[in-house]
Amino acid sequence: MNKIAILTNFLDNIGGAEKLTLALAKELKADIYTTNISKENIKKMGFDTDNIYSIGKVPKNPPLRQELTKRLFKKLDLKKKYDSYLITGDWAPGAALKNQPCTWYTHSALNELWDFYELSRKEIVPWYGRYAYDLWTFYNRRAILKYTKHVKKMLANSENTKNKVRKYLKRKATVIHPPVDTQRIKPGKKGDYWLSINRLVRHKRIEDQLKTFKELPNKKLIIVGTYENATHHKEYKKYLEHIKPKNVEFKNHITDQELIKLYQNCIGLITTSQKEDFGMTVIEAYAAAKPVVAVARGGYLETVKNNKTGYLVQPKTEEYKKAIEKTERNYQRLSKHALKESKKYDVNRFANRVILELKRKNKNE
Repeated sequence: MNKIAILTNFLDNIGGAEKLTLALAKELKADIYTTNISKENIKKMGFDTDNIYSIGKVPKNPPLRQELTKRLFKKLDLKKKYDSYLITGDWAPGAALKNQPCTWYTHSALNELWDFYELSRKEIVPWYGRYAYDLWTFYNRRAILKYTKHVKKMLANSENTKNKVRKYLKRKATVIHPPVDTQRIKPGKKGDYWLSINRLVRHKRIEDQLKTFKELPNKKLIIVGTYENATHHKEYKKYLEHIKPKNVEFKNHITDQELIKLYQNCIGLITTSQKEDFGMTVIEAYAAAKPVVAVARGGYLETVKNNKTGYLVQPKTEEYKKAIEKTERNYQRLSKHALKESKKYDVNRFANRVILELKRKNKNE
């Protein structure tokens, strides 16, 4: 395979999209170009950092964080050092102006500018800043659409994201589902706790999990939550810790080995995000032979097989409670199907499909 550079927003807070980028770079033997880097957090996830380069540091708080990231990638010129360029960060498509041939593998089609716009305006942006936020959103939508025209090929992590790419970016995309390293995560035993893995951000609706387990005092929930240093993220984390019941425990920035053990020894995974584009934690739970309770929205409609690998529910406390009880009663059956489903998302299969798309694009040049 030719030399590849992967371009992504930030690698200081490691969530699902960042883990995918790191795993892909490892499989493709590619270099990564980004802004902020936390070598400590990357190494905790079991990845090396020798192939990761910063193009400049950006602030911790939005919108300056996104704005400067966008500008740094717009100016990036790698002088044709690589044969192919793969964007995996939604604020990096400006790199396509000077680095070709360029493919964009998108996880969310810039939710900040479209899908989460109303939520952010209502719950995060102060009332006195909403007019400025509207102007910022309008300007950046136009800029991203301009940059996207220079991207040769669009890839999406799900049918859900593919539809967003068509709706917002006016482009067609090929779907390649994200992978899970089935050699890294092995099946475990049924433990005595439920597991939740999320970024601690408002659209994940983690308070719904807290309300549910408050009404299930004899059950335990462990929430693994990564978060950025941005002020509104810290405020949300503080709010969640304030309202959490005694049977819920938070863990932050744990190692990859600790995460694997939590997967292996839980009863199942619960996830409450109502606007999830794909949801890699579902597939990681499957690799550990764990069933999933998820909201019947977004990417979960593609990954959770209702009454087979878990349960899809409406976002209501009673619905979550019933699904949790049913999962525990039917654990053995659901566990068996979950493990089988995980084999469809092997990391080698994913990397080979990406390589195929990059080669196909190069032939079209």
